[in-house]
Amino acid sequence: MVGGNHDELVRSMSQVLYSLRFELSSSCCIYRVPKRLRRVSENAYTPQVVSIGPLHHGKESLKPMEELKNRYLKVFLSRTQVTVEALIAVIREKEVALRSCYAETIEFTSDEFVRIILVDAVFIIEVLLRFYDLNCREDNDRIFSKPYMLQDVWPDMRMLENQLPFFILDHLFEPHKDTLSGGKSIIDLSHHFFKTLMHIEVAEETLRTIDPHEVVHFVDFVRKLYPLPPWRSENRWQLETLATPSMTQLSRAGVKFEVGSNTNMFQVKFKHGTLVMPKLTISDQTEVTITNLLAFEQSQCKDEEKYINDYFVFLNCLVNTHQDVALLVKSGILDNKLRDNKKGFTLIKNLVDGVVDNKDYFYFINLCDDLNKYYTMGRHQLKEYLVTHFLYSPWATKEIIAAVIFLFLTLIQTMFSIMSYSHDLKSKN
Repeated sequence: MVGGNHDELVRSMSQVLYSLRFELSSSCCIYRVPKRLRRVSENAYTPQVVSIGPLHHGKESLKPMEELKNRYLKVFLSRTQVTVEALIAVIREKEVALRSCYAETIEFTSDEFVRIILVDAVFIIEVLLRFYDLNCREDNDRIFSKPYMLQDVWPDMRMLENQLPFFILDHLFEPHKDTLSGGKSIIDLSHHFFKTLMHIEVAEETLRTIDPHEVVHFVDFVRKLYPLPPWRSENRWQLETLATPSMTQLSRAGVKFEVGSNTNMFQVKFKHGTLVMPKLTISDQTEVTITNLLAFEQSQCKDEEKYINDYFVFLNCLVNTHQDVALLVKSGILDNKLRDNKKGFTLIKNLVDGVVDNKDYFYFINLCDDLNKYYTMGRHQLKEYLVTHFLYSPWATKEIIAAVIFLFLTLIQTMFSIMSYSHDLKSKN
């Protein structure tokens, strides 16, 4: 047995163990996106202009925005007539709760952490306020005036790693909402901001169901703008495969496609040979929004609550080529603002790359089963085969012409045979 003094090792390990004196919190909701998801597009998860919260704070590429954030803080203090000391006290009181919202230990000191949260929270409030009310904007506002940085800033505000706990925004804003926004809540301002920039329709009843105390951050808020359906207990059975026929295969098998009138993206129905799907818009902003929503569901939600994950897995099954995207566009189901079906195809396939799905809790399990059953029915497969080989084959025209000529010659040959046979009978008589 090797002897020796272990005091130094004991001391260092004791320090490590002491640093773990606090239990892991169940309230964590802000995570690093796993590598399996970010391998397709690192930029979809990494802020490019502004850091929000501690995870990306201090990066060289994001430091230029710190001056503007402090300018926004100065204006906020003037608007509310509160002191910086009072705001620091508010953040300090919530420091433990704020730190527990992050899945990893935040190494910043207490003073550094409080400063980051305060400056970033006020910055977000000011962005929402200035977007809502033009009178709140300054003449030389760098975000809403030259150089018009809003289109660079707001994607960063939708990234899972770049979030602040929502409760601190509400906590700072609520006492001053009458002065700042005429009584509008932070939920109202957030709704106006994201609904407008994301070009989505949100029913008023959906907005009324959003409780600020149940929103954990902006990614969660955006998810709540989509009215999530209740879980259907009858779905709890095993599906052999999540694969479904593609749009092209379904079309050739006789399936019709219609755009649904309902704005709820989960109201997808298949009945009497018609697939009805609500309209979906994709653009160059879609990747950031959806990939971060999926990353949040993968990290935060139970398997039976991953509705957006399941929707895009289902959409991915329908799309195997850019021609499938063209069918979605033609039917009005997809509004492709990328204006290129090949780009639309690439985007849809990339959205779910690395996503883990669970067949036991897949929301569209019945729909997939119905589509597969319809497609595998004998007459529908025969129709798909005939359409594929005679209408869409590059040799279809030649084959059809040859078939017609062959049929014509066969008919003539049959007629001559009949005439010859009749002539022979008459000769014998």
